[in-house]
Amino acid sequence: MQEILIISNYYPPEKGAAANRIEQLALKLNQNNYKVSVICPLGNYPKGKLFPEYKGKFSVTENRDNITVKRLWIYPSVSKNIFIRIVSVLSFSLSLFFYLLFKKTPQKVVVQSPPLLLSFISIFVLSLKNKKIILNVSDLWPLAAIELNALKKDSFSHKFSLFMERFVYKKATLILGQSKEIINHIKSLFPDKKCYLYRNFPDHKVENLDLITEENVPIKIFYAGLLGIAQGVLELCQKIDFRSLQDDKIELHIFGDGAEKTQIEALISSQKNKKIFFYGMMERNALHEKLKSFDIAIVPLKVRIYGSVPSKIFEYGSLGFPLLYFGGGEGEEIVKENKLGWVAKVEDYNDLNEKVHLISKLSKSELDLIKKAVFDQSQKVFNLDNQMNELIEKEVF
Repeated sequence: MQEILIISNYYPPEKGAAANRIEQLALKLNQNNYKVSVICPLGNYPKGKLFPEYKGKFSVTENRDNITVKRLWIYPSVSKNIFIRIVSVLSFSLSLFFYLLFKKTPQKVVVQSPPLLLSFISIFVLSLKNKKIILNVSDLWPLAAIELNALKKDSFSHKFSLFMERFVYKKATLILGQSKEIINHIKSLFPDKKCYLYRNFPDHKVENLDLITEENVPIKIFYAGLLGIAQGVLELCQKIDFRSLQDDKIELHIFGDGAEKTQIEALISSQKNKKIFFYGMMERNALHEKLKSFDIAIVPLKVRIYGSVPSKIFEYGSLGFPLLYFGGGEGEEIVKENKLGWVAKVEDYNDLNEKVHLISKLSKSELDLIKKAVFDQSQKVFNLDNQMNELIEKEVF
């Protein structure tokens, strides 16, 4: 049995797309007869506080579904103070540096990026040890940071990030990109680098459409995920227009946690005509059960981010939810190409509200037909097993 190590900044019981993505990769490799281990920080995300079971511990080794998970010390934080955030990233990076330097590790290693500093330190040590390095790139940093105004162009931090980005691409044996745009960007820097598309497909094991139709109730649009800067859910709540709709035809339901949570809760509590509802973070299986009686998943991005394809497209399309996509880029192309729902122009709230108005005119029977078509198409094109088998046949892992 071949051994393979995965290095990631997130892993369950932490919540969110990043943790789910890495767990799915680990489980699929295990199902294909790899002995898989994972190195990650002590569980703390998204609240930025250590989970109770990890408090007071420097490191923890666990077995989760036949995956050996080694959790290393971190100073957790989700502070908006950039200095504190850097200290947090550095704390785990240093723990990881010494672990990789002095501990025996498998010959094959998957490194998740971003965070860029984490992948830089990992690849620096692993390249010294002549490991096979499989770099899994889910977003393009520092490009995404510039587009989100989280980093100033041509600043020292930007230039150093560019250095780290080029270093990890150069030193990686091969690269998995979550989007075609990511692969095109890497190829523009290193034309001869071996790159493979690896979409963040889910593995729900749902063979039949399992959604519940509720007649004589409003159409329920939902957002489920991180409430961070990139998603712009607070602005969505402020600018989505339900006032022009009569007879309470449509509602917005929000599930998640993150930096904007408090402001979203305050906004909703101040509403006079409540058509926006907030539930907080839920465990994934419980969330999916709760959503069965809902109708449409909204997938927003605050700005169009080159290289980014939100995993919610695959996550909720595969459960049979039509999508209201509001993020531009490659994700928009996927939704249109596969007829998964409605697309509003990114940052254009007039266009978004026009789409909401169109949706409000649908009957539940019309929605049922749309759900069935989305489910069938997603089952056909978003197949994680087929994707993994193709990569194994190409000897990626």
